[in-house]
Order: sequence, then structure tokens, then C-alpha cells
Amino acid sequence: MTKKINTLILLLCVVSINAQQQTNKETSSWKKTGTISFLMNQSSFSNWIAGGDNSIAGNFGLNYDFNYAKGSDSWDNKLIIAYGLTNVKGTGTRKTDDKFEFNSMYGRKTKGNWSYSFYLNFKTQFTNGYDYSQTPKVKTSAFLAPGYLSFGPGMLWKKSANFKINISPLTSKITLVSDEFSGKYGTAVGKNTRYEFGFNSSLYYKTTLMENVSIENILNVYSNYLDNPQNIDIDYQLNLVMQINKYLSTNLNIHTIVDDNASSKVQFKEIFGLGVNYKF
Repeated sequence: MTKKINTLILLLCVVSINAQQQTNKETSSWKKTGTISFLMNQSSFSNWIAGGDNSIAGNFGLNYDFNYAKGSDSWDNKLIIAYGLTNVKGTGTRKTDDKFEFNSMYGRKTKGNWSYSFYLNFKTQFTNGYDYSQTPKVKTSAFLAPGYLSFGPGMLWKKSANFKINISPLTSKITLVSDEFSGKYGTAVGKNTRYEFGFNSSLYYKTTLMENVSIENILNVYSNYLDNPQNIDIDYQLNLVMQINKYLSTNLNIHTIVDDNASSKVQFKEIFGLGVNYKF
């Protein structure tokens, strides 16, 4: 049953993107923008007395928005894909990034900047994750293990496509895991899913700090009414792009997660490097 649900979720994402692409040819109500980026880092040493290990790393990213607006209706969609690898002499190849996230928000305008809303968020990773602090390495995660699906009605305050806040006090959240990870990420032993019902608030804010420097903030806060509502989950992403010319830029990505079902500690990830960006 879980495999069927997982397949259906991915199929819906693909169908949604394909449907948008077909519609975009027929109407100007759709607006789509996207950025493909590739960051590269490399270090090489030969007879270097101070020491050092040869390494090479690459990170691929896709940030794609396809939004619909007509009359009182709006439908904003964002797809975020990231994957990175690094190879250090002596330790082999390891991941530096791994993310798939799809966000969809429908709004029906009421008054001023307010709209009735319904949102959907789905996120997971592509490949296995490992804890390298143990010998041998220990597998800690995999594709759809975990996978998170959240959805619910709410109220949307939207000043523009670059500044919006959604409040959803009736949010359903489903955590998916494979048989291998049953009993982890908040699931009960022998179960592949965990259902939560709670309050979710999300904020999206993108602005230009100065010429050729933009910053994007994505914040999600969640509280589960059914189990320890005081343990608030926080997911914050910051993307800073300092454009050098049409294609080259310096990119900084910071991602912080607080989720006691996944880890008792704060999760933190930072990626910084010179990148090649292509906007479409």
C-alpha cells in the first residue's frame, strides 16, 4: 500500500509540471522562472609541506517556479532539486547535498492581500545517506525514507510573488519510511507511515540586497497537536546569490532543521562556492 502511495505522489508531481507546461502555451496567466546552478570546488597539492588532501566537489541545483494568476485565483508552485558529491583522497566519494522538494499553494482572494488557501508540500532525497563517524559506515536514510507529505487549508497573506505568509491550523503531515527504517523518524516499529495533525505556518521572502545580490528566505514552522505540541519543528533555508556576470555567481546556501523525530540535535548544512547559473 505504501509503495502505491509513494508512486502516486511522484506521478502527481510529474503530471502537475507537464500540465503546467501545456497550459503555458495557451494562456498568459502562467508565469514560469527558473535557475539551474552548478558549483565547483577543487583542491590539489604536490609536495606541499603544510599538508593537504586532493579533493574535488560539485553541486547541482534547480530552483523552478511556475505560477498561475487570473482574477481572484492564484496557484503558486516551486520545485527545488539539489545534489552534490565530493571526492577526497583517502576517504572516497560522499554526498554534500541531496534534496527533492515540491511546494504548491492555491489561493482564492477575499479582501486586500488575504486569500483562502490550500497548500501541499512534499520532500525527500534521492540516494542513501550514511553516518561516516562509525566504522563501518551506517546507513541512516534513503529515497522516501524518510519522505514527508504535508497539506491543509488555511489563510494566505500575499503582498507579491516574493513575499507571502501562509497560516494553516488544520495541517495533515504524513511521514513515509521503508521497511528498513520502520521505527525511525517518528514511526512505530512495524509501521511505514506516521500521521500527524497540527499547525503549520510558512513564510517566503525574496529581495534584492543591492545590485546583483539577491537573498531568498524559506521558513516552515510546524506543531503536532497529537503528540508533544510544544516540540516545534523548524525548517529554514537561506539562498544568497551574488551575481558576477550573466552566468557566473557566488552562491551561499544555508539549511537548518529542528525536528526531534529525526534527530535530537539541530541539523545544519552550509554550501558555498563559485557557480555557473543559467536562468530560464
